[in-house]
Amino acid sequence: MQGKIALVTGANGGLGTFVTEALLSAGATVVGMSRNVQQSDFASASFTALVGDISTPPGAKAVVDFIVAKFGRLDVIAHTVGGFAGGAALADTDDATFQRMIEMNVSSTFYLFRAALPVMRKTGNGRIVAIGSRQALEPAASVGAYSASKAAMVSLIRTVALENKDVGITANSILPGTMDTPANRKAMPNADFSKWVQPAAVAELIAWLVSDAGKNVNGAAIPIFGPEA
Repeated sequence: MQGKIALVTGANGGLGTFVTEALLSAGATVVGMSRNVQQSDFASASFTALVGDISTPPGAKAVVDFIVAKFGRLDVIAHTVGGFAGGAALADTDDATFQRMIEMNVSSTFYLFRAALPVMRKTGNGRIVAIGSRQALEPAASVGAYSASKAAMVSLIRTVALENKDVGITANSILPGTMDTPANRKAMPNADFSKWVQPAAVAELIAWLVSDAGKNVNGAAIPIFGPEA
C-alpha cells in the first residue's frame, strides 16, 4: 500500500487501533480520526492524528477537506466508528435511543461517504470498508434499534459499491460477531471471551480488502463470527 492515503475513523478505538497498525504496517500513509486521538497514539512517521467528528455534514466535510489539503488525495476509508444500545424490547425502546443508533451508525456513514466519494472518484481504484454487525443479518431480541441501524448501513455500503464500480472503487462491509474489546469486556464481564472475535483478525481482513489483492471483492457483506459461530 505504498503511496496510498488511508483514513481510519475511530482510529484509537478498540478495533480502530488494530486497523491503523495494520494499514501502517502495509505501507499506507494513515490519517487516524477520532474525537480524542493524539499524534502520540502511534509511533509511525506515516501516521497523522486528526481530531474530528463525522456526526454532522460540516464535520465530515472538514475531515475530507483536511486530507485533501494535506495529501491531495484519498484512496482508502476504513470506517470503524459506530455505536451500540440495547436491553429493551422494540415496544419499550424510546425515541432517543432509536435516533442515537441511526445517527451513530447510518447518518455518520452517509455524511462521510457523501463528502469523500467525489474526491475518491477523481483518482479511482479507491477502497472503502465499513464495520457492520452480525445482527445486521441476524437480528436479536432487545437490540432492535441497533440491528436496524446496522442493516441500513450495510445497504448504504452496497449502494456505494454499485454507484462507483465504474471508476474502480470497491465498497464492502464486515459483519463481526462480538469483538474482544475492552469496552465489550467491561459491558459483559461474565461472558466467555474465548468465543469472541479478535480485533486483529478483523483488521487483517480489512487490510486485505483495501489492498490490490482485494480489488475483485465489491458490494460484499462479509461475516466474521469467530468461535461463537
